[in-house]
Amino acid sequence: MTDPVTLGVIALVVLVLLIAARMPIAYSMILVGGVGITLINGPALMLNQLKTLAYGQFSIYDLSVVPMFVLMGVLAGRSGLSQALFRGANAWFGWLRGGTAMAAIAACAGFGAVAGSSLATASTMGKVALPELKRFNYSGALATGSLAAGGVLGILIPPSVVLIVYAIIVEANIVTMFAAALIPGILAVIFFLLTIALYVLVRPEAGPAGGSSDREEFREATLGLIPVLVIFGIVLGGIYGGFYNPTPAGAVGVFLVWVYGTFRGQLRIRDMIESLKETAGTTGMIYLILLGAELMKIFMSRIGLPQATAEWILASGYEPMLVMILLLIALIFLGCLMDSLSMILLVIPFFWPVLSELNGGIYQMAEGSGFGMSTEDLKIWFGILALIVVELGLITPPVGMNVFVISAMAKDVPMLETFKGVAPFFGAEIVRVVILLLFPALTLWLPSVLQ
Repeated sequence: MTDPVTLGVIALVVLVLLIAARMPIAYSMILVGGVGITLINGPALMLNQLKTLAYGQFSIYDLSVVPMFVLMGVLAGRSGLSQALFRGANAWFGWLRGGTAMAAIAACAGFGAVAGSSLATASTMGKVALPELKRFNYSGALATGSLAAGGVLGILIPPSVVLIVYAIIVEANIVTMFAAALIPGILAVIFFLLTIALYVLVRPEAGPAGGSSDREEFREATLGLIPVLVIFGIVLGGIYGGFYNPTPAGAVGVFLVWVYGTFRGQLRIRDMIESLKETAGTTGMIYLILLGAELMKIFMSRIGLPQATAEWILASGYEPMLVMILLLIALIFLGCLMDSLSMILLVIPFFWPVLSELNGGIYQMAEGSGFGMSTEDLKIWFGILALIVVELGLITPPVGMNVFVISAMAKDVPMLETFKGVAPFFGAEIVRVVILLLFPALTLWLPSVLQ
């Protein structure tokens, strides 16, 4: 009998090859997981799993938040909200050297807070900001790099679909995860703005100032930000304040964005129908990936790969923090090969048990655990760190989905230039990871306040 590690490695290699051959990730995981279960336990067990697994997965109440936030993001993209965000941000930052790129980052953060998706943030803000960046003669590298990097803010700044899925996998509280993501998300925005400031300090010609000095225009653009801030405040403020849980919050957000878009004349009946269709397609894709990930999880559990991995790491004698760092580095490399949601679903069921065991196993400390914190706090801390390094996969070759999205819009800018433009932001993200590793309180403080 082949040992579990060998079987698991073969299965993962096959999975990567299928993804490289452009088979959708959901089908790849369903195929590998299904065939693996059949080979190990026979077709009867596999058919029995299929009979109940889908219903068991999709009937979880927490998952009902996914279509709500997806629909809110789709409506936000069609309602003119992105234009108002960029116009308002540019009124505040545009007068600075590199200010229009800074405005794009700020607008990406604001849109990500409503949309909850990195690709949606990158594509939507790219359509809005790229023409302005070109109009003010920004270098191709800075223009496309800042937009590709700004798109990654959508995955962490709450509400985030990937954050919700992570919370479900490790059985963490979604509201707590949203709270934990807020300070690291704000840090990301600050670091990206500083990165642009340093970039134009070294290369002033790359980002000339381009804002308007017209007071009336500044006032109107600033007033245009108020509806966005109101929507953001009501949705997240209601969650943090305990007025409603994430699913009703998503419904409230959908309603508010619909009111905003209708009032502006941007959302008509046809737009609503198209938005519902797009939401159904995106949600169905996410749910199908969840099913494939669960089949992979069952297969790997039956061959004992997660247990064998945990035992091997425990026997190695590595310090818990070193293991954490190695797992985060592995996530960065895996992010070069697959999208963020798929990676979270596939990898976290392996990584989390290892960290959990280290936290309460042979490294038990006087303070209570191997990482000096409770298992619940470790869930939160590791989740935020994992999502940040997963973000990096969106701007890292060879996949770099955000880079591909922006490059498709800026056809006059070579993709190599976009990757060059993204590199400083990648460095800023590494610095942020190091800071959050050294100071877990930045992640854990707000959840502790809200408890």
